[in-house]
Amino acid sequence: MAMLEILEFPDPRLRTKAEPVVLVDNAIRKTVEDMLETMYEANGIGLAATQVNVHKRIIVIDVSEERSEPMVFINPNITVLDEEPDSYDEGCLSVPGFYETVERPKGIRVEALDKDGQSFVIEPEGLLAVCLQHEVDHLNGKLFVDYISPMKRNRIRKKLEKQHRAQA
Repeated sequence: MAMLEILEFPDPRLRTKAEPVVLVDNAIRKTVEDMLETMYEANGIGLAATQVNVHKRIIVIDVSEERSEPMVFINPNITVLDEEPDSYDEGCLSVPGFYETVERPKGIRVEALDKDGQSFVIEPEGLLAVCLQHEVDHLNGKLFVDYISPMKRNRIRKKLEKQHRAQA
């Protein structure tokens, strides 16, 4: 397994729309394992392939307290079941150190493939539902900062750009 570099806002590669996975093979499974290792090492609960500059429709998530229940979603497709909004303070490994309240639909159904290419359907609630919607946004080139005001988004962009310059 290998640690992958997590792209940080405002990196333009985060705006790339991910392509569907055609075949779940060993290369895809290796990407999944590398993504899980990267997510755990960064203390995240979800990671989309776009965030590690792999533009395939792959998501890994683990919202368990013990960090022992990894979930894999390949080619995830979300259907909204309940439009009622649910608010949650979201953070993101690609926007480190910032949290903002985002409203997302409360009820969803997700159809996807697992790491072995088997299809499954779930109707998640709570944190898992929020996390899935957040990560699918990444696959579509969207970030949680797109849900906040342009003024707040610009402030976050400027602070992260300043941090990136200081690290270079």
